[in-house]
Amino acid sequence: MTTPALLPLSGRRLPPLNLGASAFPHHRATLRLSEKFILLLILSAFITLCFGAFFFLPDSSKHKRFDLGLEDVLIPHVDTSKGGKNLGGFLIHGQGHDEHRHREEEERLRNKIRADHEKALEEAKEKLKKSRDEIQAEIQTEKNKVVQELKKKDSKPLPPVPLPNLVGINSGEPADPDIRERRNKIKEMMKHAWDNYRQYGWGHNELKPIARKGHSTNIFGNSQMGATIVDALDTLYIMGLHDEFREGQEWIDKNLDFSVNSEVSVFEVNIRFIGGLLAAYYLSGQEVFKIKAVQLAGKLLPAFNTPTGIPWAMVNLKSGVGRNWGWASAGSSILAEFGTLHMEFVHLSYLTGDPVYYNKVMHIRKLLQKMDRPNGLYPNYLNPRTGRWGQHHTSVGGLGDSFYEYLLKAWLMSDKTDMEARKMYDDAIEAIEKHLIRKSNGGLTFIGEWKNGHLERKMGHLTCFAGGMFALGADGSRDDKAGHYLQLGAEIAHTCHESYDRTTLKLGPEAFKFDGGVEAVAVRQNEKYYILRPEVIETYWYMWRFTHDPKYRQWGWEAAQAIDKYCRVSGGFSGVKDVYSSSPTYDDVQQSFFLAETLKYLYLLFSNDDLLPLDNWVFNTEAHPLPVLHLANTTLSGNPAYR
Repeated sequence: MTTPALLPLSGRRLPPLNLGASAFPHHRATLRLSEKFILLLILSAFITLCFGAFFFLPDSSKHKRFDLGLEDVLIPHVDTSKGGKNLGGFLIHGQGHDEHRHREEEERLRNKIRADHEKALEEAKEKLKKSRDEIQAEIQTEKNKVVQELKKKDSKPLPPVPLPNLVGINSGEPADPDIRERRNKIKEMMKHAWDNYRQYGWGHNELKPIARKGHSTNIFGNSQMGATIVDALDTLYIMGLHDEFREGQEWIDKNLDFSVNSEVSVFEVNIRFIGGLLAAYYLSGQEVFKIKAVQLAGKLLPAFNTPTGIPWAMVNLKSGVGRNWGWASAGSSILAEFGTLHMEFVHLSYLTGDPVYYNKVMHIRKLLQKMDRPNGLYPNYLNPRTGRWGQHHTSVGGLGDSFYEYLLKAWLMSDKTDMEARKMYDDAIEAIEKHLIRKSNGGLTFIGEWKNGHLERKMGHLTCFAGGMFALGADGSRDDKAGHYLQLGAEIAHTCHESYDRTTLKLGPEAFKFDGGVEAVAVRQNEKYYILRPEVIETYWYMWRFTHDPKYRQWGWEAAQAIDKYCRVSGGFSGVKDVYSSSPTYDDVQQSFFLAETLKYLYLLFSNDDLLPLDNWVFNTEAHPLPVLHLANTTLSGNPAYR
C-alpha cells in the first residue's frame, strides 16, 4: 500500500514549485561577487585576529603568570620536613617561586604568536595568487572534511542485540519447471527496472523511464535520497541479485544523508526508508543499515511534538518543524499515516534498547482507544491539536488502509502476544463488515467508503490489499470465524481480479464503481490509470499461501504478462494513463514501490513457501519483511522498551 498523499484520485496532491534559473535571473553574477566578498572578509578577519592576539596579550605588570590564577595552591600535607610551612594540615606552595621563569614563558609565547602571525600572512599571500577554481576546490575539500567528521559523530555504535531467529531468507526454488521459468521472468523484470534506474536515475528518488532521468515527488521533499535504492534492497537480496545489492549498500553508506533541509512525509519515509533499511539489516546483517535507520528515526521524532502526540504528516529533517497537508480536513493528521508506524518503531526500540520509539506509537494507540467511534468506525482524519475527529469519512482504501493492517500485524509481530492490538483489529473489522462491505447485483463482494452517513459504492485499487489482510487475520479470529474470513478474502480477490479482467490491458484501474449496471469498472477518466500498484498481486500471494489454489498463481501471471507487455519500455517500467485504451499513453514514472512491492510479491507468488515463511516474518505496508519477535529466542522480554 502506498500513501494517501500520493493518491492522484483525490486530486489533492500539491503541485511542485518550479524554481528554475529564470526565477533568479541574477543568481550566477551574485554568486561570483559574494564568493569574492566572503573570501576577503575571512582573510581580513583572520589578520585582525592575529594582530589582536599580538597587541592585546596580557600585560606582565598586571598578570604575573599564565597559570589560571593558581598562584597559591592548598595541598593537604602533614610532613614539615621538606621545607614548607605547616598551617592546619595544608602546605602553601608557590609563594617563593622564581618570577624570572614566568617572564621567559611570556617572551616565548610572544615569539610564537609573532611567528604564527608572519606564517599566516605568507599563507594569505599564497592564497591570493591562486585561481578562483583552486580556491573553490580547497573550500570544498575543507567542507567535505567537516561533513565526514559530523558523519563519524553520528555513526556511534549501537548496543549489540541478538538477532531474532531468522528463517528462510533465500532459496524458495520451485520444483515445477514452468513455475521456475515464471519466477525467473519476474527476476529479469526486476533486473530491467534496477539496471535502468542505475543508469539513468542513480541517487534520485525514482526514475522517468522514457525521459531517462531522475524523478521525485513532494513526499520526499526536495532532496535526492535514493528512495528506489532503499526500497529495492530486500527484493534484490531475496532474488539473489547480490552484486546489485552491494551497489545499493555502497551508495547508502557513502551518500544517504538525513541532515538536509528537506520537508518529507513521515509516513512515506517510515515505510519506505526505515522499513527498507531495517529489512536490509535483518536479511544481510550489515550494520550500516541499522545505523542509518536509527539516524533517520531520530529526525522523524520532532513530528510527534504536537499537543496530543499525534504526529504531523510532514517534518523538516533539518529544523524538525512539522505541519499537515493543506487539503486534509482542516489541518488534520491522517489515520493511515499516524497509524502506520507501529511495526518499524517497535523494531527500532528492540534494536536500540531505547523505549522512545515504542512509547510514541503506544501513546497513539492509547489515545485512539479512549475516543468515541461513530458506528464503531475510525474516521480518516484526526486533528493533532484538539484530539478530535475531522470529517466523518471512513475508508479501507487510501487514507485508512494500513492502519487496520498494522493492528493485525502488531499482533503477529509480537508472536501473537499483543492481544490489545488483536482486539482493536477484530472490533474494527466487525464494524467494517457491518457498514462497508456489500455484494453487488452481479454477486461481487466489495468494500465501499463511508462518507457522512452515506455509503459510496466505489472501491479503490488500494483497497484490494484487504483480501490478503482478511486471509492473514483469519487464524485467531473471534467465534471460530477463520473460515468466514478466508472466504471473505477470496471474494475480495475475485472482485479485484474482475476489475483487471474487465479492462482492455488486463490491468486494474485506480478506482471502480458498483452503481446500476456498472460493476468493477472505472467511470471517471481520472480513475482509469494504473501506476504499477501492488495491492491486487499482494492479495493473490496471501491467498496462494493460505489455500494453494492454482488460480492465484494464474491470475498473478496474467498481471505480470500485462505489465511486461504494456508498461515495459526500453528505459524501465512506466504507469499507463488509461487501462481501457488499446494504445495508452505513459505517465513516465517508475515508482519505487514497483521494485519494493509489485515485483517482490510476484517473485514470492512463484516461490516455495519456505522463502520468508509467514510464521517468521511480517511484511510492512511497503512489503519490507521484518522478523516476528519470538519471545522465547530473543532478549525482547527483558527489553524495558517492550515491557
